Amino acid sequence: MQERDLVVLTRPIAEHSLEAGDIGTIVHAYQDGAAYEVEFVTAEGATVAVLTLTAADIRPRASRRSCMSGSLRLPSDGSRSR
Repeated sequence: MQERDLVVLTRPIAEHSLEAGDIGTIVHAYQDGAAYEVEFVTAEGATVAVLTLTAADIRPRASRRSCMSGSLRLPSDGSRSR
């Protein structure tokens, strides 16, 4: 993981009202990868917290493409259903 990557919190942090699954941005990655400064913001862009977290506290956010469970298929006649 590197700076500016979106990451997912793997555990709740109650003192900052953060829940497992919240998305943050790495704003600083320490050289050895043992810790990261991660910023969490509201939908309006206000900072909720900037925390020093370990790799165990966060995981990389899957890209939109990898979240797709199957391939898009068109009907055999080439039409699209609505």
